[in-house]
Formats: sequence, structure tokens, C-alpha cells
Amino acid sequence: MSTTESIPSADTIRATVTGYMAALESGSSTTIAALYADDATLEDPVGSEPKVGRDSITKFYGALDGSKQKTELLSLKISGANAAFHFRVTTPMGGATYEVEPIDVMTFDDKGRITSMRAFWSPSDMRTL
Repeated sequence: MSTTESIPSADTIRATVTGYMAALESGSSTTIAALYADDATLEDPVGSEPKVGRDSITKFYGALDGSKQKTELLSLKISGANAAFHFRVTTPMGGATYEVEPIDVMTFDDKGRITSMRAFWSPSDMRTL
């Protein structure tokens, strides 16, 4: 973000994060990806190959298409054009229910679109309920 661009308000960032939680629950990759800037990056989990651009991000979230997750925002911290948040995702799949609590770190453009997302979690964090 150049210094000539304005920083989105905390309310705008909060609305995008809330929209992200709802989009995850929707089970629609296009709904989730629409929250991202065209040239955004996604690293989920951190250490994996980053996805670059909305098409790549839509394909990544395609694994959720038609699924039903429940999300719960546990904590949100906003600083400038950045947010870090801890949340819970509960997913029924194949007769079992899985739960994970990642911490996502996002940056935002002046319109509140996600320009980068890094998700901190590992498979060992996944619990079967």
C-alpha cells in the first residue's frame, strides 16, 4: 500500500472479517474470493505455496463448495490496514465433525478488500468432535 492511499477504517476491516466468516459458512468459493483484491495473496497454512490472484484463491476455496461450516470469531485485533483474528471452524464431513481454531493475519486495501491472508494452523491442530 503506498502512502498516498488511504487506510480503511477499523469498521470497514471489521465488516470484511465478519463477511469472511459468513462467506466461509456459505460454502461458496466465489463468495469468499469476492472479498479479496484481484492481485491478493493467500498462504493457508503458513509455509504452504502461496496462491496469487483471485482465480487461484477461488480454486483454493473450491474445496469448500457445497459444504457447511460453522464459524465463530473468538478475537479480532486491528492495526492500521491489518487485522489478526482467532476463530473456530467446525465442519461435518463423512460422518465425523472436525474443529480447528486458526489465527488469520490479513492486510486490506483502501476499499477493505483483502490484499493478503496468512493462516496460522497445522493439521495437528485439527480435532475430531
